[in-house]
Amino acid sequence: MRSIDIHTHLLPRELPRWVGFMRLEPIDECRARLVREDGTFSREVESNCWDPKRRLRECDEAEVGMQVLSTVPAMFSYERRGDDLARFLNDHLAGICRDHPQRFAGLGTLPLQSPELAVRELERCVRELGLLGVQIGSHVNEWNLSEPALFPVFARAAELGAAVFVHPWDMMGQEKMGRYWLPWLVGMPAEVSLAICSLIFGGVLERLPSLRIAFAHGGGAFPGTLGRIEQGFRCRPDLVAIDNPHPPSRYLKRIYLDSLVHDPRALKLLLEIFGADRIALGSDYPFPLGEARPGALIASLQLEPAVRERLLSGTAREWLGLK
Repeated sequence: MRSIDIHTHLLPRELPRWVGFMRLEPIDECRARLVREDGTFSREVESNCWDPKRRLRECDEAEVGMQVLSTVPAMFSYERRGDDLARFLNDHLAGICRDHPQRFAGLGTLPLQSPELAVRELERCVRELGLLGVQIGSHVNEWNLSEPALFPVFARAAELGAAVFVHPWDMMGQEKMGRYWLPWLVGMPAEVSLAICSLIFGGVLERLPSLRIAFAHGGGAFPGTLGRIEQGFRCRPDLVAIDNPHPPSRYLKRIYLDSLVHDPRALKLLLEIFGADRIALGSDYPFPLGEARPGALIASLQLEPAVRERLLSGTAREWLGLK
């Protein structure tokens, strides 16, 4: 069975000088360093981050039929103007998808710090570039995703039938997480839960029932703390239910999650809470905190063939709007 991996990241081989805040420094033919404008090291990446031929070879080895490409979240650039960078990244990503339309689909990036520009770029991504949707961050500078200024972007995505993928970035509390890689281990799960709760309590999902929105890393901390979140809604509606009178449990069948939870017990919990029709394979390819062989966790569970097929490709097709 060939699968669809909804959570993979792509960079251009070279970043032009005007990008400024981030550059790729080659180490050798197969490796490069992603470096911030102040010279600090971000991460080392391999050629599978930019080379479609290597990606295709590795997809074939893992029996992945299609990758859904999105930029590396470090490139969101919400603290800057960002529209030129978004256009550059989206043009590059769309070109890779055009070259391999049966193997790659694309999610664009948006300058969400400027919602009007974001709406224009969203329309361009879908109407001109043929991308199936967009990837956005778990917050935009000081705005959570419930911020009214962002609502027109979500509304336009719903009108266009564009899929939205929410990825954590710029993790909260990093000043307390300088050691042990805690921003990735603690901050990222919290960021995803922040995004889900903001969209629920802010009424965005209630107002846009046709919005197809998915969240990375299995919803982060949200599934494991759902009971607490629901209890908070019940016991303190004066604080929680101020913008939406409906409980969080109302929206469990309104959101999609990827399967990237690294533990069969966690995946079983997702299946129990959300159901297979809400969960799609996601690997975070090509980064080391992802799933080395996409779909291995799904394969480790004793599942009915129809459920396995749904997790490996069916849910992804529905979320992306693929026939």
